[in-house]
Amino acid sequence: MTVHLDTYDPEAFYDELYEAPGKPRPHAASLIEWMQQLPLEELQQRLDTAQLALFNLGVTFQVYNDDQGVERIFPFDIIPRIIDNNQWLTLEKGLKQRIQALNLFLADIYDRQLIIQDGKIPLEVIESAQGFLKPCIGMKPPGEIWCHITGTDLVREHDGHWFVLEDNLRVPSGISYVLENRRVMKSTFPDIFQTMAIKPVDDYPSHLLETLLNLAPANLPNPNVVVLTPGIYNSAYFEHSFLAQQMGVELVEGRDLVVYDGYLQMKTTKGLQRVDVVYRRVDDNFLDPQVFRSDSMLGVKGLMEVYRQGRVALANAPGTGIADDKVVYAYVPEMIRYYLGEEPILSNVPTYLCWQESDRRYVLDHLDQLVVKAANEAGGYGMLVGINSTQAEREEFAQRIIANPRNYIAQPTLSLSRVPTLINGQIEGRHVDLRPYILNRGNEIYVHPGGLTRVALRKGSLVVNSSQGGGSKDTWVLNH
Repeated sequence: MTVHLDTYDPEAFYDELYEAPGKPRPHAASLIEWMQQLPLEELQQRLDTAQLALFNLGVTFQVYNDDQGVERIFPFDIIPRIIDNNQWLTLEKGLKQRIQALNLFLADIYDRQLIIQDGKIPLEVIESAQGFLKPCIGMKPPGEIWCHITGTDLVREHDGHWFVLEDNLRVPSGISYVLENRRVMKSTFPDIFQTMAIKPVDDYPSHLLETLLNLAPANLPNPNVVVLTPGIYNSAYFEHSFLAQQMGVELVEGRDLVVYDGYLQMKTTKGLQRVDVVYRRVDDNFLDPQVFRSDSMLGVKGLMEVYRQGRVALANAPGTGIADDKVVYAYVPEMIRYYLGEEPILSNVPTYLCWQESDRRYVLDHLDQLVVKAANEAGGYGMLVGINSTQAEREEFAQRIIANPRNYIAQPTLSLSRVPTLINGQIEGRHVDLRPYILNRGNEIYVHPGGLTRVALRKGSLVVNSSQGGGSKDTWVLNH
């Protein structure tokens, strides 16, 4: 039996591969034509082979408080998402603009706070944000670069319009899945990669290492870079070890580091070795028990003082979590206008701020139609999808909003774009988002082609997070 993509129905959604039933989008036509020559059993067999390859590579994530076991394989689908070059160029330009504005915002908010003085963002929004760290006020990261690595979540509506769903500046994860998905796809479908002009992704580790080395003092001949992980029980530990290995640098935990003689030093079998740049995958509040959480066993005592003196660089800079706050997110378009004097290229999703009385009233009256999110949660937690909720769940969220309105935003339920997906031997449409990765070197902002396409594998679900049953697809950006 051949793959019945010719009868695939995109329905009323924007489909990334199809304009209408039986009518592929021009940039996807070659892929569709090639896949239609395959028996469905062979496609399923290739998917099973790809899943096994990812399993053997150890491509996993961890779920906390899960009675099914700690470690899981990240589900993968074999039908890729394709983005044509013109679309990508627009996304690339919009992402560079956004990162530039966010970096200027971070530099400002921990210094003169001009954006507050000029009335563009209320002071109380900043001061009440969990991610605003007062110990970071007055700090000057190397080159005034705060956000070195960003993962920005994008979604596409039914009319094909792109929206920014959220920004991830603290410790964005997922790039390892992008690289491993591509490796598996190239071995599973080597012939299609030879016929389609797909931008490569495997050079990300070298771009990341270059970004990190750029932070080291100019007079050092061989700067020492490390990746700081919370340890093997962290949800993204596979990625931490993968990136360290790919960059050829040490993977360390807090217990492997010590501040000695005014510098951050790594314990080795040959004694202490100075560390110049830390790619930290540890949340801000655990970085230094002398400054943040005193009970932290994950960080290094005295690290922030060494950082303040400019004797070690941290990526991302501590304090960047203020930009991950979903209330602060609502003001990014205003930041772009304020700092750059430009109109945003990429739109935010329309957002209701529950701390504002009129917005709160509207949200409470329309909970069955809205998506409500906690300001500082991630991974699909602390969220209500109104159209899929029960009356009891809506009543519970209403009480949460009333008790702590600053902590909640609401957005309309978007009709997320879909991609054909192989589900139990059948091809069905599933909703997707996209997380491109952006590296900021100050004089240059680099957007890695494609990104992590997450797919909601449950029929009708809009929640793509791996912790909520989502998987991933390879993302192909075409060269022309």
